[in-house]
Amino acid sequence: MKPETRARLEALGEQLDGGNIVLRRIRADSRPLPGTRLLREYDGVQHVVTVRADDFEYEGRPYRSLSAITRHITGTRWNGWTFFGLKGRGEA
Repeated sequence: MKPETRARLEALGEQLDGGNIVLRRIRADSRPLPGTRLLREYDGVQHVVTVRADDFEYEGRPYRSLSAITRHITGTRWNGWTFFGLKGRGEA
């Protein structure tokens, strides 16, 4: 991610949590907000996942985890959070 993009995202995050480091850490440890679209190019194909309140949607189908979607895309077991460029749960 470009440094400018990261700085812009951090500034937007501060607007949302008012600079409260506790809220920021809580948000960082949880799943992305519903409606977030995760993009990943793999084998020349762009894959789009939509985060929903209780699951994820990929190709119009619900999935319980990003790892299940990653397995569908790659045919092998990967950590879905890592595959889509997110930190694993509980990592700061």
